[in-house]
Amino acid sequence: MNATKRRAIYETLQSLNPHPTTELEYTTPFELLIAVMLSAQATDVSVNKAMRRMFPVANTPAAVLALGEEGVSDYIRTIGLYRTKAKNVIATCRILIDQHGGEVPDDREALEALPGVGRKTANVILNTAFGQPTIAVDTHIFRVANRTGLAPGKDVRAVETALEKFTPKEFLRDAHHWLILHGRYVCKARVPECWHCVIEPLCEYRPKTPAPVE
Repeated sequence: MNATKRRAIYETLQSLNPHPTTELEYTTPFELLIAVMLSAQATDVSVNKAMRRMFPVANTPAAVLALGEEGVSDYIRTIGLYRTKAKNVIATCRILIDQHGGEVPDDREALEALPGVGRKTANVILNTAFGQPTIAVDTHIFRVANRTGLAPGKDVRAVETALEKFTPKEFLRDAHHWLILHGRYVCKARVPECWHCVIEPLCEYRPKTPAPVE
């Protein structure tokens, strides 16, 4: 795919959604961090449902730490791998208090040192909470980048590198959100819904999926 097509894809997505953001519900960097940690192998819907119960009770490292591992587990047991996640949440809160004054750090090394936080989670926090031009490649972005020809790669790191290289600078901050939403609602895993895709004329995927017969 050439640079003209790439720019046109981002311009199209931007025109329809000028200010994209995550579908996880949060009000502070800490709330976002916890929500993203819990979202691994879970849906944003399930995380939001659990956090609507927990955050009014505990939405700071100290308050969550006071709940304890069992207390956190009680709020998140509807989420997959909840016991491991509760353990990581408590350990992360302890580190935030002991090493970062109870604040979420805004650098990659410190974020990735937190239990349960890998490169993808760190990228989400750096981008969404702190406005840095990072791209967190999840299954949706990996699929869209490869299927459309926007930034092909054999693994998530290769796709991340390609997106950072080929995405025009003015779109880098929002590219992460546009591509996730496009993959979640249009360029779906089983059957891409090409018949109502706004970037279909620019996409290199073949054959296009026709509209379903009424």
